[in-house]
Amino acid sequence: MAAGTIILTGANGSLALHAADYLLKSYPDYHAVFAVRDAADADPNTQRLRDIMALYPESQCSIHQVDHAELSTVHEFAGSLAASVASGELPPLKAIICNASYWNLVSDPELTVDGYEKAIQVSHIAHVALIMRLTGSFSDDGGRIVLFSSISHYRRPNFMTHLLPVVPDGTDDIVHPAPGDQKQAYGMQRYATGKFLITTWMYALNRHLQENPKSKNITVVAVNPGDLGDSRAFFTNTPYYIQLMFSSIVRQFLPVFTYLVGANYRSSSTAGVDVVELAVNKAHPNEHGYFTMLEKDISDPITMDRESWRMFKG
Repeated sequence: MAAGTIILTGANGSLALHAADYLLKSYPDYHAVFAVRDAADADPNTQRLRDIMALYPESQCSIHQVDHAELSTVHEFAGSLAASVASGELPPLKAIICNASYWNLVSDPELTVDGYEKAIQVSHIAHVALIMRLTGSFSDDGGRIVLFSSISHYRRPNFMTHLLPVVPDGTDDIVHPAPGDQKQAYGMQRYATGKFLITTWMYALNRHLQENPKSKNITVVAVNPGDLGDSRAFFTNTPYYIQLMFSSIVRQFLPVFTYLVGANYRSSSTAGVDVVELAVNKAHPNEHGYFTMLEKDISDPITMDRESWRMFKG
């Protein structure tokens, strides 16, 4: 029996493929559960994941289709996994790595079948549902939950938008945003708002888990993995000039960007290793909080304000 189960969502993403390979190679004692939106062989990214999995024993990993844009599939997955742990078919959880994400910088807001803005649901709401269904499936000695934040969560303009992440005020403007004329600016704001919510929820979730004797050994971190110049995200639902910039300049000269701008510009492979080290509790063991790559950092002040956590009560 494996030492524990590790879940990785969005497991066929740019960072996740490297994380999956590193996890299977470096930590063979764990069983890896890879969740993807489309598990069909016809999906080229899923096929890349299957090619990685084929290098390791079949008993070491499994792949599951979970569409974060449809909460019923998330609940079904969580329920099935909890049952497998309870029956002994799978060992207790040791980590959940919440990598699944979405953005759209070229069109109006999209609503999922559940009626929520898609970027917010895929990146945040679906992970909340997954985690809250599975905290009872962790091993007695705890484990770690890795959430994905971003430098964009800070409430300041960036080169992709002049709009700040939205702080919830009791209205439904976050999950049902109005369209705006500037598709990129508003699309990036929705993405950044999701990262702001994720980071804020990390503090609230840590407090909730630590107040319960059964979950007090589960630590939660929110990590900004860096600006990944080779990420496929820059070629999905993005303006043409962004695709051109990253294909002809950033990808070609990533080491130069890293040297000139700083280590925050780096490859998905490097980031994938760091995320796994956090997940298995090797990096910063038993710590919680916000990280930029593997360095403990300070998130936006509003995220650390306990009054802000009220948005997650109830």
